[in-house]
Amino acid sequence: MRLALDPYMLRSVPLLELPGVVADLGYAYIELSPRDDFLPFFLHPRADDAKVRAFKRALDAAGVQVASTLPLYRWSGPDEDEREAAVRYWKRAIQITVDLGCTVMNSEFNGRPEQASLSEAKFWRSMDELLPIFEREGVRLRLEPHPDDFVEDGKIAADMVRGINSPLVSYLYCAPHTFHMGGDIAGIMRYAGDKLTHLHVADSYDHTGSSGLRYITNPPGNPARVHQHLDIGQGEVNWDEFFDTLGAMDFARVPDAIMTVCVFAWEERARESSVFMREEIAKRTADW
Repeated sequence: MRLALDPYMLRSVPLLELPGVVADLGYAYIELSPRDDFLPFFLHPRADDAKVRAFKRALDAAGVQVASTLPLYRWSGPDEDEREAAVRYWKRAIQITVDLGCTVMNSEFNGRPEQASLSEAKFWRSMDELLPIFEREGVRLRLEPHPDDFVEDGKIAADMVRGINSPLVSYLYCAPHTFHMGGDIAGIMRYAGDKLTHLHVADSYDHTGSSGLRYITNPPGNPARVHQHLDIGQGEVNWDEFFDTLGAMDFARVPDAIMTVCVFAWEERARESSVFMREEIAKRTADW
């Protein structure tokens, strides 16, 4: 199992300095999430071949590898022009991933929950176009249900992954989205079974508590999806259940398993948080 850092809170660090900072924090792997000068949110990648090569040299010099890249595109959005554009962006992102020496990408289902059936149709159309490219390049894809996607439930998302029917596509469990996915940590993980290959680790509060009024948003009934990405112990995720279930499933020995630290709460303490999370995960997985 590889432990990676999502360096989103460090995005102000110049790209070529980022691998050294990650190494200084004690990580050997990066999960490269969106940043404006490389793979921005919902837009075409900004990196040309020269920038990709320079970043790869910086990674090699720091002794850090890209465990996965995390592009976010509207590949399931109900707007067909946006979907077609997203597929183009995906194709370039796949090539960049390969050029970085990485064989894993992870992303969200995307789409719109209020137009779930149309979004799902768009998702399958995009998969029809992209899956042959993943197969040709030997790149594995891990998918997670995200709050405000067309599929948010953890078990339904696992069924979606199985429906793709490809050994290259598997399931990502994102701990800070636990309470949007149904709240059943062990049940969802076991349901995903051998499709569970990737984890995102951060804490969150249970937004379903107090008769649904733990968080009050205005106007009443608006569809906002409230969640956090906190240090372990700052929220209400059941971490004993989380790590015990993974240990029982022998997750550490899953081929190409990745566990990513993805805390986004307080950027002023990004480095302290990254070190704390690495040390806390090491303690909780010591007996695996």
